Amino acid sequence: MGNNKIYIISNESIQEESKKYFCDNLDLKSIPEGLDKNFDVSVIARRSKSTRYHSINNINIQVAKNLLIFIKLIFASLKNKDKAKYLIISISPYTFIACIILYLSKIRPLVYLRSNGYQEYKSIFGFVGVPIYHFMFFITSITSNLISCRKHILRKKNGKIISPSQLSDQWFKHHDEVQQDKIKLLYVGRLKVEKGIFSFLKIFDNLNDKAQLTIVTAQKDHFKIEGKKNINCLGSQTENSLIKVYDKHNIFILPSFTEAHPQVLDEALSRLRPVIVFNEIEHVKRDREGVFVCRRSAQDLNQKMDYIMNNYELIQMKIKKNKLPNKKTFLIELENLINLSSNKERWPSG
Repeated sequence: MGNNKIYIISNESIQEESKKYFCDNLDLKSIPEGLDKNFDVSVIARRSKSTRYHSINNINIQVAKNLLIFIKLIFASLKNKDKAKYLIISISPYTFIACIILYLSKIRPLVYLRSNGYQEYKSIFGFVGVPIYHFMFFITSITSNLISCRKHILRKKNGKIISPSQLSDQWFKHHDEVQQDKIKLLYVGRLKVEKGIFSFLKIFDNLNDKAQLTIVTAQKDHFKIEGKKNINCLGSQTENSLIKVYDKHNIFILPSFTEAHPQVLDEALSRLRPVIVFNEIEHVKRDREGVFVCRRSAQDLNQKMDYIMNNYELIQMKIKKNKLPNKKTFLIELENLINLSSNKERWPSG
């Protein structure tokens, strides 16, 4: 634990059980634990009423069961405001209120944006979600210093770009030979509408037994999918077991309607597995080799799968050329930006 104080304020909810804390979003685990070497880290977040699966270790955590308690925790942290910095993860009504409180207390927090909130709010709330997020984003851009993984998320606002990653060295070692006797698709993620998994399952039903699909999710409600033909569901995995799951499949599917820097894409590429995304998120391809953009139809999916399987070795050779970020370099970048930031001043332009 370092001497420099930092408060991490997150929109993600945390489960508290017997003085142990659990989260779904790996950022909420890896960032506090990674910064703990050089900072005195405290986390403020909402309390989860449902089960979470990633244990957050050796971090001071405060969870609020409602908005009033959340606000009280923010005000309580201000007793250390002259010695502390603040890192807010994502924009939501809760974190937006925290940002306003800090700004009125003459503190300019860091706000880390990993996804396109406009698309997220639109997919969840419809068109009414767009002006809601626009208002929060506009005010946040004035009252804070922005960090993002993608330039377009900043929407021409001044901010710093970072390369997030959860990949340890293990992801780049000992690649197993790919079995190509059957198309084996893999999806890793939450069972949420915005993740596109339910839309994809409708397409999968029209593939006529051409492929098998494995779904890895920490959510308990995967029973809704279990029992369907050619679909296998797995629960939460350790890092090593998840790597083995990737190695048993030959194509990774990322059907989301909205993404910014999906961790699972880099996981798949680190295991030399081609990835199929749909055209709503074609921007995640960037300069990555081995990522194929598909229209949301069984016909186009069939064509992409056939191309990949017929050119598998060539595609893998191209994937090897990717320069993927890792967790160590990400945490160094983030720590450098925290040290560079000022509670009083905006980022310098450029």
